[in-house]
Amino acid sequence: MVNQTEKNLYIAQNFTRQLIQKSISPEDVVSIHKNAVEQIFPDQMSEAQPAYDFLIEVMVHYGMAHREHQSLLQKQAEYEMEMNIATNIQKTLLKTYVPQLQSIDIGKISVPIRKMNGDYVHFFHDGEDYLSVAVTDVVGKGVPAALCMSMVKYGLETLAYAYKDPSYVLEVINRVIEKGVDDSMFVSMFYGCLNVKQNIFSYASAGHEPALHYRAKVDQFFPVEAKGLLLGVLPETSYSFHEIVLEENDMIIMMTDGVTEFRAQNDLNSREVITALIKANRHLTAQQLCQLLYKEIEKVQNFKLSDDFTVVILKK
Repeated sequence: MVNQTEKNLYIAQNFTRQLIQKSISPEDVVSIHKNAVEQIFPDQMSEAQPAYDFLIEVMVHYGMAHREHQSLLQKQAEYEMEMNIATNIQKTLLKTYVPQLQSIDIGKISVPIRKMNGDYVHFFHDGEDYLSVAVTDVVGKGVPAALCMSMVKYGLETLAYAYKDPSYVLEVINRVIEKGVDDSMFVSMFYGCLNVKQNIFSYASAGHEPALHYRAKVDQFFPVEAKGLLLGVLPETSYSFHEIVLEENDMIIMMTDGVTEFRAQNDLNSREVITALIKANRHLTAQQLCQLLYKEIEKVQNFKLSDDFTVVILKK
């Protein structure tokens, strides 16, 4: 107060570091300052006393809120670290390799809205006559959903001997999920198997978003849907399968509900948007079509997708 110099301010800054290191609360700092001023300038405290008392009271509540805030920041940092580790584990466990076939062009895109993806795509190709694909969506998010997806992948991989039968695959996976997953978590799945030589696509669904069949000969889209209960609801559930024939330039478009739910644009018919985009760009490769769908639907929803976005396209 007598010698107001830059040196004194520097001393104050060093003093602040010491206070932080010793975890001195803000109200204690004000109290120390008040007592020091009272000793050095006793004649000036009568008028300033109420102001100091008021400031101490403010700092008590500020200090409590500040400490709580710091604790939350620390917990958030720990949570972020755990989520990053879990995300990397999920990417490793659920890595999907897209098969390469001469007669079938395959496209796939899966974009999570958060770090953890609630969607999963699984391919199986025996190198000869059959190609199967499972498009899965967990009703739930975060680490529990990722663990559930790991169980789904493990179940699908153990069914390599029976991958040609969509009904049987869904029935087995249903029992796996019903026994091993919390009652509040369910899974939808669309499972299809293509006989590459005979061009027959057989499929079954467990409460999943209906797929689309583009028939090039008539330049029209047809729904590819089958009734079936979500996986994990009841232990003994039967699933029916259906068949369609694929001809040259036909496409099967499989997706999760994150593609079709236009929550920000209730006046738009999402399936009309999707079919119009595909029809106008049917000359593109399957992968290019997947990327175009994501880009355009993201734009329609003002870049605020409400759910994980997954599309798989098989183009003959």
